[in-house]
Amino acid sequence: MHVHRITLAMYMLYVVDAVSGVTYLDNIMYVVCARSCTIRLYNTDTLSPLDVVINVTGMRDPRDIVVCRHDRQLYVADYDYCIWRVSVDDHSYVKWMTTQSSTDTFHVYKLSLTSRRLLVTSLYPPTLRQYSTVDSQLLHHIPLPQYVQVLLHAVETTHQTFVVGHYGMSQNVWHSAVSELLPVTAVNAFRLSNNICSRQ
Repeated sequence: MHVHRITLAMYMLYVVDAVSGVTYLDNIMYVVCARSCTIRLYNTDTLSPLDVVINVTGMRDPRDIVVCRHDRQLYVADYDYCIWRVSVDDHSYVKWMTTQSSTDTFHVYKLSLTSRRLLVTSLYPPTLRQYSTVDSQLLHHIPLPQYVQVLLHAVETTHQTFVVGHYGMSQNVWHSAVSELLPVTAVNAFRLSNNICSRQ
């Protein structure tokens, strides 16, 4: 038992900063930290930092990072109203999407990726949207019940429903829960169903 603990300690990774997102591709792990304009790279086998970091000029407060294995691009949620796309190969980057306009503004908080569909969670206001990574077009704006106060994270399932973590339930607006959004028609309409777990 003692040897097992030592083995685990040898592979422990320490990042002295406020880590806000982690993803990996091949044998490289990509880490973003709050209020930083850099993406740090680590070897997934040894958990040791690589000599190179990716500096994204203009990125202010990354909250999450995901990678698309199809196009080998990183997508970084910047709380400063945008999503950055960064190449894992040549480290080039572009402000892929802005989320602030005269008609619609939301903070990008968390991301998840299924195939070429990027699911974007907005903490405030609580909204859930899905975009194509091919052309950045909005695929779905998934409606939420009015009692959802804070949307924390969401993922798309293999049967094209959405599992969401949130605060706010019909019984009490500050209860937390994990729920599944189920499609009810062929056009983009969803209902909240199946509270998987909840905490009072």
